[in-house]
Amino acid sequence: MEKPLFSFLFFWFMFFICTFKVTAQQEVDSVNYYYKILLNPQSSSDIPQAINYYTLLKEKNLKANNTYEAIKNLRMIAIGEFEIGNIFDSESATVEALEQVDAAVYSDTLIEARKGLYNQLGRCYRSIHKYNEALKAYGNALQFSKNQNDSLVVLNNRGNIYKDMKRFKFALEQFDIALTKNDVEKNSKAYARLLDNKGVVQAKLGSPEALRNMQKALTIREREKDLMGMYSSYRNLALYYFDNKDTTQALKFSEQAYQVANTLNGIYFIEDALSLSAIMNEDPKMVRYEKITDSIAIEKQLAQNKNAFIKYNVAKERKNTEAAQLENEKQKTWNIFIVAVALVSLVLAIIFYFAIRYKHRQEKITQVYTTEKRISKKVHDEVANDVYRLMAKLQSKPAENDEILDDLESIYNKSRDISKENSSIDVENFQEVVSDLLLGYENKDVSVVRRDANNIDWKTVSDIKKTNLFRVLQELMTNMAKHSEASTVVLNFEQKGKKISVKYADNGKGCKIKSKNGLQNAESRIKAINGTITFESEPNKGFKATIII
Repeated sequence: MEKPLFSFLFFWFMFFICTFKVTAQQEVDSVNYYYKILLNPQSSSDIPQAINYYTLLKEKNLKANNTYEAIKNLRMIAIGEFEIGNIFDSESATVEALEQVDAAVYSDTLIEARKGLYNQLGRCYRSIHKYNEALKAYGNALQFSKNQNDSLVVLNNRGNIYKDMKRFKFALEQFDIALTKNDVEKNSKAYARLLDNKGVVQAKLGSPEALRNMQKALTIREREKDLMGMYSSYRNLALYYFDNKDTTQALKFSEQAYQVANTLNGIYFIEDALSLSAIMNEDPKMVRYEKITDSIAIEKQLAQNKNAFIKYNVAKERKNTEAAQLENEKQKTWNIFIVAVALVSLVLAIIFYFAIRYKHRQEKITQVYTTEKRISKKVHDEVANDVYRLMAKLQSKPAENDEILDDLESIYNKSRDISKENSSIDVENFQEVVSDLLLGYENKDVSVVRRDANNIDWKTVSDIKKTNLFRVLQELMTNMAKHSEASTVVLNFEQKGKKISVKYADNGKGCKIKSKNGLQNAESRIKAINGTITFESEPNKGFKATIII
């Protein structure tokens, strides 16, 4: 039972593999076919078919994120459009390819593509007589030419631009730069091309070396069987002899050019060769016909270029308008987003404001509750207990008036102290209030030293800060009097800008700092005014506190 199933699966697997191989081979064959007819068309429909094929292939590769292949497709489209005279479509395809190169992840590796595309741009600009832009494009191509052959091609193209501009000395300079490169003779095709073009320019300058360079180029091309090179040499030699009134030699090379064009079997070569023969014809009517035909062709090309330029600019303007509209829409969306964020921020700020107010209100309630609780505990622990003890003493035995008066005075003093601790503070005369506070704790056993207290500008300090600072100092001094057994207390006051620091230190018995050792109230007060307070103490090493508000 397993063998039939295995055979069935194997059959479909082999069918899939074969189908895949056939499809892949067909694609390769199609690419080769359209590449050949694009570079060497045999009929008027070849190039349009090739352009259509590469356009579809480009779209397919772009969808598949195969950027490198899409760039190659665009370059072939640009070549095809150029060959059928659609210069601006060729330029558009070239620019699109360069944009793809710039956007590629590894754009630095696409040097060969950049060189070829800039070279194509140079061809486009040359054909519509934008010579300066063509020179710039070829200059960019030269930057990306990484081998000798590439640089020779670009230098030759730059020389031809100067030749078209009739700036023959500049053209000769470009050809000479190329011809002086190391081992240039080994690159026979490029060497022959440069010699031939140099000879043409030298002929325009009246140099006697012109003919020798052109003949040397022809010899190399015939030896290498370079048919397209041979056609170019025959054509240039025919024109050279025609310009020098040697009709026999001119017709001879014109006929040879025609024979090579037939061998190449390219319609553009044949058309150019026939045009060359017409130039050599001595019949005045044919000469005039050729001149008129050339003039009409030039005017027609210029008209086509102008029309294409207008359409190109219209399309470009439409694209820019659409881009501007899109940018406006983005800006509107961004403005709406900003307004929305601002509104949300405003709402959050309002919520935050009321939350802070609520928090402060709760803190004040808590602080009031804590203060009331502390006062209640102090009254209970100190005053009420003393009153209870005095009552018990009076009930148990008669007491002397002086003794009763002493006890009552003690109770009064404690009540007064509690009242002072929680009474309102005269913040207008804060320096005097602080001095009175500190003097109240000074006696024969305790010395209180104040430093730089008079240098503080208390008018710059808010009332709430002064009130809280006073209560904290009061609490520190009270803790010192009750628990520290200190003999000396030192307080340093210092002001730096808007910040005021108070450093407290005593030489008492000290303690271990814990989170719940009676100092939480002081911490809460300082924190409430956005200040800081730190404590430092160890047993038998005194007590220190630093307050910054």
